[in-house]
Amino acid sequence: MESELRLAVLIDADNAPRTALREIMAEVAVYGSATIKRIYGDWTAPNMGSWKPLLLEHAITPFQQYSYTTGKNATDSAMIIDAMDILYSGNCGGFVLVSSDSDFTRLATRLREAGMKVYGMGEKKTPKPFIVACDKFVYIESLKAAEKPEPSAPAGKSAKKKTSPAESPALTVQELIAQSVEDLADEDGYAYLGDLGTLLIKKQPDFDSRNYGYAKLSKFIAALDGFEIDERHNAKYQGTQVFVRNRNSKS
Repeated sequence: MESELRLAVLIDADNAPRTALREIMAEVAVYGSATIKRIYGDWTAPNMGSWKPLLLEHAITPFQQYSYTTGKNATDSAMIIDAMDILYSGNCGGFVLVSSDSDFTRLATRLREAGMKVYGMGEKKTPKPFIVACDKFVYIESLKAAEKPEPSAPAGKSAKKKTSPAESPALTVQELIAQSVEDLADEDGYAYLGDLGTLLIKKQPDFDSRNYGYAKLSKFIAALDGFEIDERHNAKYQGTQVFVRNRNSKS
């Protein structure tokens, strides 16, 4: 994770479920740093108002695109034009295209031809051509299904007594850590603590173990039920490296 991929996240509001936005952005954090975050749609439409709190929560910039003609999706053109502008700016090394619309198939292909890494995210109804045009495609239904990890023991009393803005109403801090461990886990189910701390902050920028009364992340995780801590001596760096695994891991 030393060299993070700078990503441009472009979301088609007409073809992306707003209820999965948090899961989408958490998945993006696994692949790199979201340098550009934009969402496209006709924000004058009455049904678009519910997006506002979600966009503010994730610092996503809305781009207005009027629906000039009934039955035509003007959002596609706006996203494609912006994607090409971003490509030629040279500020990003990859793109995340969030849509279930096959109209972005050629865009994904063109971006890959230019050497960009392209991640697609959409619902299972997404046409096959768009899916195979991406380097990797993630079904949003799978992200929603993985929102809650397998049941484990509740958080320790010391952690539960404290609350923080870092805790999303829909995702406890223990669930956030458990999901992040799974994102980084090796074949044995262990994640390096240094990478884990970086990913947690990428997913929730205000995450800080001190919010829960612990000066170090390792001590905070050790106080939570459901995690195993493994300290390994590294002769190369003449020190100890800490790894974390979910206690209910099947690895």
